[in-house]
Amino acid sequence: MAALPPGSLFLGFDSSTQSLKATVLDCNLNVIQLDQIHFDSDLPHYKTKDGVYRDPSDSGRIVSPTLMWIEALDLVLQRLSKSGLDFGKVAALSGSGQQHGSVYWKNGSSSLLSSLDSNKPLLDQFRNAFSISESPIWMDSSTTAQCREIEQAVGGAIELARITGSRGYERFTGPQIKKIFQKQPDVYNSTERISLVSSFMASIFAGKYASIDHADGAGMNLMDIEKKTWSKVALEATAPGLEEKLGALAPAYAVVGPIASYFVERYKFSKDCLVVHWSGDNPNSLAGLTLSVPGDLGISLGTSDTVIGISSDPKPGLEGHVFPNPVDTKGYMVMLCYKNGSLTREGMH
Repeated sequence: MAALPPGSLFLGFDSSTQSLKATVLDCNLNVIQLDQIHFDSDLPHYKTKDGVYRDPSDSGRIVSPTLMWIEALDLVLQRLSKSGLDFGKVAALSGSGQQHGSVYWKNGSSSLLSSLDSNKPLLDQFRNAFSISESPIWMDSSTTAQCREIEQAVGGAIELARITGSRGYERFTGPQIKKIFQKQPDVYNSTERISLVSSFMASIFAGKYASIDHADGAGMNLMDIEKKTWSKVALEATAPGLEEKLGALAPAYAVVGPIASYFVERYKFSKDCLVVHWSGDNPNSLAGLTLSVPGDLGISLGTSDTVIGISSDPKPGLEGHVFPNPVDTKGYMVMLCYKNGSLTREGMH
């Protein structure tokens, strides 16, 4: 890799449940700039509560409007620009996304991604890009039937855990895809690509579909965690023709490609700025905490509460999750996650 130009900056995002955060670092990892879009307060016209919609007609169904995430990206880039950030110095950008959430790109959206008009905001150009306007997210618990069906099809819950790192979990992407295929087959059939929140955001910056990465991809009940490829048996248990809609997998640290010309023209990014694959918030927490010794644990108290650690010899069971380590290609990360985190604590005050 060529030496970085003097004064290079690095731009990181966190696309979480309730907000989109942007952090700018210099070469010495000093924080140069921060900004944050709170969905409820900064984008009130979506009428979300805690960044989500709770569906009163479908018990446990919790989704977020996909376009809200795009408008938040427009807004945070505008704010960074107004505050004087020189985007031309940004050598690379990446980010983390809330895990498990999924975005459904409509047939033909790949050509839209590659031909964005730099005179228009992103929001105006993506209004018709999705086959479903609301993204199921990790808080959703409406897919119990689909979880049991997938487990049964692969040979039981423990077999699904052995292959994919987790038994069937309602919030995981595979059961969510199966529910859409069963209940809205027209939506499924008109979908060209299914992204996770992380690969969705990376796709916008790259101007092409970014791969789902190995670490975030393990939160779907679809990937063979040992081979780091899509599991044929899990795919077949979920929906027909699914592998084509998911695309290839990639390491979390791999480069998607140079930034799309839209951002070069509109915000004056360098055409050499690299878009690195985004990953899930929990794998990125493990990387950011530099956990590298088995026995070390990280605890995250957020909208959900999680405990993460690392292992070289994972034994997936009926509780918790095993993902590939996003930094160490031979290792794994283990995680326990509980949904009733900060919102429960806030409700007790």
